[in-house]
Amino acid sequence: MVDVLTEITIKCPISKVSEYATNPDHAPEWYVNIHSVEWKTPKPLTLGSQIAFKANFLGRELAYVYEIVEFIPEKKFVMKTANGPFPMETTYTWQAIDENHTRMTLRNKGNPKGFNKIVSLFMSSMMRRANMKDLKKIKAILEQ
Repeated sequence: MVDVLTEITIKCPISKVSEYATNPDHAPEWYVNIHSVEWKTPKPLTLGSQIAFKANFLGRELAYVYEIVEFIPEKKFVMKTANGPFPMETTYTWQAIDENHTRMTLRNKGNPKGFNKIVSLFMSSMMRRANMKDLKKIKAILEQ
């Protein structure tokens, strides 16, 4: 089981950070490993929406579908894999530090299967590193 929590402060209002991060179409722009997104349910994003992602992680191409299971604008956003290589839950939260600064957290927890035991031992640290790259990328995009 992995449970990785990362956070960053972004010099932007909470509304801008939340709106950008929860739009799946932006995922390939700020997630280092995600290279494509396909809506499986009609837009706009709502509870129950399903989005297919294709990503590269540890030299493998991963294809999985996330379902939106919780969405409180400007507060919390939770997606769970509906199918894919391993069960995963991704949670974003936002907290306004002031009107122009937002603390964003990114949490991934799940049970990686299909990777060998040695890789599984290092999964949390590899995910933490990837998540920090993602948060730094969204920060750079939004602070431009």
